[in-house]
Amino acid sequence: MAFLDTNIVVYAFLLDDPRARRAQALLDGRARMSVQSLNEFALVARRKLGFDWPAIHEALDDIAIGAPAPIPLTFDIHRVGLAIAEQHGFRIYDALIIAAALADGADTLWSEDMQHGMVVASRLTIRNPFRA
Repeated sequence: MAFLDTNIVVYAFLLDDPRARRAQALLDGRARMSVQSLNEFALVARRKLGFDWPAIHEALDDIAIGAPAPIPLTFDIHRVGLAIAEQHGFRIYDALIIAAALADGADTLWSEDMQHGMVVASRLTIRNPFRA
């Protein structure tokens, strides 16, 4: 099962970006994601992409079609995320996404900005979908 990092979701909405098509395919492939990624997407969409609030709501509705039932950020996921950040040196928000992917039973985490090929907890492989 595949899990998406926030950057993949953002690229799906950058229609003039060459990564958009691949990101859209991953999102449309019924991948899973964390509520953390939805929060980060809303922040990026508002601040960097200039989306107004109705456009953000519409985008989140579109995301929910491709990635239904996002994994909530629970206290247990938070604790595992902190341990991952400490052990592997990930930024806390990346570690929370990794922890959510592990909690969901994912075997692949699609991310452009984490270490391609790294395996976390002996079962989750980070892959960059834009590598040739």
